[in-house]
Amino acid sequence: MTNADPRATAHVRQTAPSRAGRGRTGPRTERALPIQRLQKGEPPLDEYYNSLFTAFGPQHWWPGNSPFEVIVGAILTQNTSWSNVERAIENLRREGLLSPAAIEKVPLRRLQSSIRPSGYFRQKARKLKAFCEFLRTDFGGSIKKMFETPTMILREKLLGVFGIGPETADSVLLYAGEHPVFVVDAYAKRMLFRHGWSHEKAKYDDVRWMFERQFPGDAKRFNEFHALIVETGKNFCRPHDPLCGECPLGRYLEEGR
Repeated sequence: MTNADPRATAHVRQTAPSRAGRGRTGPRTERALPIQRLQKGEPPLDEYYNSLFTAFGPQHWWPGNSPFEVIVGAILTQNTSWSNVERAIENLRREGLLSPAAIEKVPLRRLQSSIRPSGYFRQKARKLKAFCEFLRTDFGGSIKKMFETPTMILREKLLGVFGIGPETADSVLLYAGEHPVFVVDAYAKRMLFRHGWSHEKAKYDDVRWMFERQFPGDAKRFNEFHALIVETGKNFCRPHDPLCGECPLGRYLEEGR
């Protein structure tokens, strides 16, 4: 889901300052310096959050007219851009397929055709059907009942559904159910690694725990922080030729070095 940009088009975002005026100014950094030694202690995530929020403002994530639509988006956005997901969801809406019962009953090939714009449509159609079957068998088809389940119990159940990995499960929990979990993606991992707080191949749950132990139970903060990190990763903390000198978190990177 790293390439996704799921922000609500119905909301009017606060206009972000131009790139030249964002955060710290300075010469462009062509390449992040290698991390020789990981720092000890905890990353200053509260300071990171405040710096990013000041630079970018609220991000208004995640779009969807209902919790189920958010869940569908979380599954479809795997390995594709959000614009492609929007096209697929619009197809589902137009064809009357944006309900668990409709997706479970519709022929597989028709569902594949509807979500084709999202890419990997054969696999994703199976994933959508698997989730809807899970919802029916475990919770009688009730999204409300599902989200009344304690967070960690529900998380384990979601991870047992075909096609739902940790990032998708946490997106469902946080954005559709407002459960206090942090969504870890490649942007978050890259940021923490470049700042010396995490190994390059750190485990998903280890990174997630860094955030959750600093902001326990704060679903609203997790929602906004994840969106802000995605904004940073797309515009500054890129895989190649990162713009560290212009990034709002640039000064923390220099302090870490």
